[in-house]
Amino acid sequence: MTYDFLIVGAGIVGLSTAYKLSKAYPDANILVLEKEDRVAAHQTGRNSGVIHSGIYYKPGSYKARNCVEGRHELVAFCREHGITHEVCGKVIVATDESEKPGLEKIYQRGLENEIEGISMIGPDEMKEIEPWVNGIQAIHVPCSGIVDYAGVCRKLAELLNDAGNEIRLNSAVKSVYHNNGTVTVQTGKERISARYLINCAGLHSDRIAHASGITSPVKIVPFRGEYYELTPNAQHKVKALIYPVPNPEFPFLGVHFTRMALGGVECGPNAVFAFKREGYEKTSFDINDVIDTFNFPGFWKLAGNHWRMGIDELYRSFSKQGFLENLQKLIPSIGISDITESPSGVRAMALKPDGEILDDFYFETTENEVHVLNAPSPAATAGLAIGSEITEKVKSSFGL
Repeated sequence: MTYDFLIVGAGIVGLSTAYKLSKAYPDANILVLEKEDRVAAHQTGRNSGVIHSGIYYKPGSYKARNCVEGRHELVAFCREHGITHEVCGKVIVATDESEKPGLEKIYQRGLENEIEGISMIGPDEMKEIEPWVNGIQAIHVPCSGIVDYAGVCRKLAELLNDAGNEIRLNSAVKSVYHNNGTVTVQTGKERISARYLINCAGLHSDRIAHASGITSPVKIVPFRGEYYELTPNAQHKVKALIYPVPNPEFPFLGVHFTRMALGGVECGPNAVFAFKREGYEKTSFDINDVIDTFNFPGFWKLAGNHWRMGIDELYRSFSKQGFLENLQKLIPSIGISDITESPSGVRAMALKPDGEILDDFYFETTENEVHVLNAPSPAATAGLAIGSEITEKVKSSFGL
């Protein structure tokens, strides 16, 4: 058969898109292809599990708009379907005077983005929220939370199946063909045709786009985020979410503490270049992935601009003590025996040839395709809203 919509990737963006399309076009035949044996196997299932507020992002950007809208939809979805979550709040903490201007800038962005309930607090109020934290000033963000994102994806998959659609696992897309207005993909087992293709392949989104003939300059470069977790006797020192003031020169939020929706407290992540697109271990290596990255001029320009920071991150990758020192800036009483290694994640960072990091969600469209070529954090929080955004692109670009 020829499907109406073929979606590549069963992370939260792909499944949210399929879900929103099924709502907009209830009679459509929708197929989601996933190369792994389960949904949410990579970025969605390996992140911090945080429901982001939208406080950090440039006002008017896709990130800012979709994070706020997506957060409200996500919490409502979890309540409706009994998915483990909690709107527990977080604090963004300045530990010395030099961080106060950055904290104030984040606070003003939060006001512009209309993040509900945020307040600037001093050390006494901070201690009431997080008694063990060290800081001189903080932003309290009561609408942030924690959630089981893999559970969200399993529910989305269930709803799609109940509506007569299909998620086909163990089906990696190898190539893409176009013929008489349809798109055909070749997996390892079969050829599948559809009227419309939507690429939500995450770490491999640029490769799917290239296979489809898209000449986008964007390249995905993988960065591993490594985590520790608190031992049970130290978990009482974190009540909810504790974040540092992020370095504005680096596109990550910094090492933080996260109470997890399914139990435990995670510490991290750092950010180190991964020698494999799904390189979750320090020893992970794929020669084709490395050649792909090293042949891209944007990678070397990024490395040239941020090499000092890269060395610092690499040091923390191999030094438990170095990682601990970062954590102790927020909670000084955490000791080396209080942390143990936890599974890593890999972030798909989209780069331009000049080394510029794409700071917002990024899409490319043709007459019958949408390619999601950048969906970094807070894409998990924003997933349902991104699904709506893509559905609107489908309507306008495809004339539906």
